[in-house]
Amino acid sequence: MTDPPAVRFVNAPDLPATPGYSHAAEVRGGRTVYLSGQIAMNARGEVVGEGDFTAQARQVFENLRAALAAVDLTFDAVVKLTFFLTDFAHLPEMRSVRDEFVNTARPPASSAVQVAALVRPELLIEVEAVAAAP
Repeated sequence: MTDPPAVRFVNAPDLPATPGYSHAAEVRGGRTVYLSGQIAMNARGEVVGEGDFTAQARQVFENLRAALAAVDLTFDAVVKLTFFLTDFAHLPEMRSVRDEFVNTARPPASSAVQVAALVRPELLIEVEAVAAAP
């Protein structure tokens, strides 16, 4: 069995304090896994939580959990998240749901982008991830 990669999450002292994410995630060794952006669709291809941001965000994170499991990983391996939101007014809800899934003591590096639309008009959030695996 191989050792897991060494991951160091860093917040640079010359940058502002961060709410729930790290400025950098350094990975030494192991392999890198890129997860495609996940949207609020279940296994049957149905949108979950139309008009309900929190329900959509939770489905997105469940989908990320399933994608991670498919490569034998958990959220502990995630080193970077990128959020695409149709409205930044949902940032507090997004952070609350994110914190149910990630290690808040060692949060991954993150980016958030407001977009005009996602692949379907009823979707409010999409999240992609990068993970470091042994």
